Amino acid sequence: MARALHAFLIFVMIASCSPRGQLMVMPEAVDVGQVRPVFVGTTRGRSETGEFDGSRVDTMSFGRYDISVPPDRKVGEISWPPRRGKPDPKTQFLTTSAVRYPAGAAFRADLADALRQNGGEAIVFVHGFNNTFSEGLYRIAQMAHDLELPGAVVHYSWPSAAQPLGYVYDRDSALFARDGLEELIDEIERAGARRVVLVAHSMGSALMMETLRQIAIRGRSGVMSRIGGVVLISPDIDVDVFRAQAKAIPQLPQPFVIFSSERDRILKLSARLTGQKDRLGTLTDLTQVENLPITFLDTAAFSEGTGHFNLGDSPSLLRLLDGILSVDAALDADRAARTGLLPGAVLTVQNATQIILRPVADLGTAR
Repeated sequence: MARALHAFLIFVMIASCSPRGQLMVMPEAVDVGQVRPVFVGTTRGRSETGEFDGSRVDTMSFGRYDISVPPDRKVGEISWPPRRGKPDPKTQFLTTSAVRYPAGAAFRADLADALRQNGGEAIVFVHGFNNTFSEGLYRIAQMAHDLELPGAVVHYSWPSAAQPLGYVYDRDSALFARDGLEELIDEIERAGARRVVLVAHSMGSALMMETLRQIAIRGRSGVMSRIGGVVLISPDIDVDVFRAQAKAIPQLPQPFVIFSSERDRILKLSARLTGQKDRLGTLTDLTQVENLPITFLDTAAFSEGTGHFNLGDSPSLLRLLDGILSVDAALDADRAARTGLLPGAVLTVQNATQIILRPVADLGTAR
């Protein structure tokens, strides 16, 4: 435990020195970058300046942010605007417009238009531990662009303290935020969504699973029937807790995909601090989840740095998984015939499947 604490303190010192992402509005960036609209629901409070911070509120706020993805960047890369000086829309992510809706009705009206343009499909992204409002917002814009995700993009921003030492606060906030995520899913359904895909990262995965469990326990089968897939990226969830959450859900939404890596240093540290061997995002022994209809995509071969967000950070992995929703749909087919679907070995333990991904040569550049 002493070594784990020492490693944690080193991580805190490094993270404390890292620059944090900030939201900057620059309307003229619309003529430079490729603009990706992101609808937002949040249970964050606001600071004295009116910006969303890490405090918790019971009332949901709704918005839409049009994010300019710069043309001069590598796939998987996010470049933040400077805190001082003029930003460069050719190399930095910027917001071309920001709309805050006075009520859910106005939010639903705009979202309904976006859904009609995207075949009635919505993708909901939930950020993880230690995220500011703008960091989660720009990350989903980057992923939606780099993966060319179809559908209207929606971000649920829960009240993270955005502090390296805020792990306990964030864990409690994730529990606090369950009703908010359920409310946002309801709003998306009321706007006319025929299919909702849920994507969560790190601690946001725990929030996602708790919300799905809550919806199932309430007997809301209609809502569950519209969830057309779940993707958990580096989930920071106790394996036993995950099994209990999944058990409470009569039918897990399909496809149900987990991106994992045994080289995830953040999750390894989380496990050691809690006296465990693994978190769900580092699990390699599929016998612990063998009766669940889930697919593990092992991304350890793409790990760099902390290895905690391989899906978003790795250019080669992004290219490999370009068109991820189509791949996910294929994963729901015969689980015994998956060899060759993706480059890598396929291991099957009853219902659970693990695909060990290998790098591809062409890293490419940004689109």
